[in-house]
Amino acid sequence: MTISNNSLSLSMPPQDPPAGAVSQGDAMYDYGSTTVFTHRNDPRFAYTLYVPPAIRQPSNNVELVVAVHGTDRGFIKYRDAFAGFARWNNCAVLCPLFPVGVLGDNNRDGYKHLLEGDIRYDRVLLDMVEEVGSRYVKTFDTFALFGFSGGGQFVNRFAYLHPERLWAASIGAPGSVTLLDVNRDWWVGLRGIEQRFGKPFDLEALQRVPVQMVVGKADLETWEITHREGRGSYMPGANDAGATRPERLRTLRQTFETAGVKVQFDELPNIAHNSLQTIEAAVLDFFATVLSTRRSQ
Repeated sequence: MTISNNSLSLSMPPQDPPAGAVSQGDAMYDYGSTTVFTHRNDPRFAYTLYVPPAIRQPSNNVELVVAVHGTDRGFIKYRDAFAGFARWNNCAVLCPLFPVGVLGDNNRDGYKHLLEGDIRYDRVLLDMVEEVGSRYVKTFDTFALFGFSGGGQFVNRFAYLHPERLWAASIGAPGSVTLLDVNRDWWVGLRGIEQRFGKPFDLEALQRVPVQMVVGKADLETWEITHREGRGSYMPGANDAGATRPERLRTLRQTFETAGVKVQFDELPNIAHNSLQTIEAAVLDFFATVLSTRRSQ
């Protein structure tokens, strides 16, 4: 019998491991929708997980999906939004928490640009991935990455630095974009990325990553995303990609496709700036399709 839900299907329901395979405490807090863990390498950061029962089996093909919150830091709702998908598609879900004001300055935006003071948020995430693998005796050499709003900015920039670590990337409704344009300075473009991060941009690796860009057609508020001189991360060209999130994402798509990076572009009718509606309407199907192709190869 085939069970279908939101384009997710498999021939048999996922099987729980034998009773007694883990302690009652582990079963309650470390599997399924987990508790919140402090990141062992830097306790300023934390994460929560969804861990499917199949990960306890000696032989499994569990994949990892990472979902990065927006400015609201709603990381637990992201875990819950992906939990059903993860159970039926044999995936673990990692949702990091990058708090406001890590350096004591009430900065809400540091993680979006990957670099804040001496903090490299891309490395923090990669350390978390390694930590989760160690916790569950599973190696995640690659993973899928989704982010919405501020998290969409994170995915946009992380994909430039670490495309070899991604089996899919979904960039959701970023308020600001870093264009695939080596003639513009970072963060508006890519010029200076190697000097800033110590790693060159690998276009060929990015061309191998299935990329989705997704935004609601009604996501038209500009009060939070208009850059003003002398404030925040303003730099010349900060508003050049467009006034609204759909306009900016279309411009980002154009630079990707000009560089030979294929993009699935989903502009969703009747949706404004709503992460959960966006996940349900388009992101789950995108990851399910990529995952099916990946597992059939």
